[in-house]
Amino acid sequence: MNLSFEVLQVLDAIDRTGTFASAAEKLHKVPSSLTYLVQKLELDLGVKLFDRSGRRATLTHAGRVVVEEGRRLLEAAEDLERKAKRIQHGWESDLHIAVDEIIPFDLLWSHVDQFYKLKLDTRLHLSKEVLGGSWDALLTRRADLIVGAAGEPPAIPGLVAKPIGSLRHVFVVAPHHPLASMPGPLTLDIVARHRAVAIGDTSRKLAPRTIAIAANQEVLTVPTLEAKLAAQIKGLAAGTIPECLAVEPLIQGELVKKEVLGMRDVTHFYLAWRDDESGRALRWWVEQLNRPDLIDEAAQQRMLHG
Repeated sequence: MNLSFEVLQVLDAIDRTGTFASAAEKLHKVPSSLTYLVQKLELDLGVKLFDRSGRRATLTHAGRVVVEEGRRLLEAAEDLERKAKRIQHGWESDLHIAVDEIIPFDLLWSHVDQFYKLKLDTRLHLSKEVLGGSWDALLTRRADLIVGAAGEPPAIPGLVAKPIGSLRHVFVVAPHHPLASMPGPLTLDIVARHRAVAIGDTSRKLAPRTIAIAANQEVLTVPTLEAKLAAQIKGLAAGTIPECLAVEPLIQGELVKKEVLGMRDVTHFYLAWRDDESGRALRWWVEQLNRPDLIDEAAQQRMLHG
């Protein structure tokens, strides 16, 4: 290969400074060494890089192409060096963060902005998971960090799980739903006779999880919390919903809250990762999100955006 990073740096310096002498001074070389490198490259390539017919050498069209493409190669080489050094010092080249459905992305954008200002060249991959899917993402290593994983942590080797808060769930139905007019408190058997609505668990290996669903109950499966709430407001199904999402529809009379005996009404959430996946980028994100009130903030965001 006739091209080298050294000669590309020489051509870049000549173009930027305007003369061989100025480029030599910038590169801490003697002008004759630059002349030799350029002439040798022209001879090796069989291409004239500089037009020397005038008093001052100027780049030919071919020379301009070599200089501009060479700059891209130099930038790529510098990026590669930076990445290698960062990986050596513990900065991951990629970081996969799985966010549970309960966490709105609005909660993360400021942290994403701060992270990019560190200029680490770590590529962020954000994904959405539901119920047991968050734990499953960690188990199958499609995520390095999970935010807002719900329920009891499963047995995952090297698991580190930090509580970030809990949410109260309420059982609600539309005013015209058959359960709305039944005297309370309701029993689980009565509830199981009516269609429930649930968000589809995104687990691939772990057994899917459900909240307040009986074994043989008819279930309408939807992809998001917003779709679940909409189905309940329309009277298509019954079910539990985070209290923070039910407040406004209850005030507006779009939903009716019912007490159900024996139904779990509190869910605990976690920030979790594996201790063998503890690069510096992951630790940075843990420092930002490891807060016992994170779910409270998520609930406020949900209420703020309806």
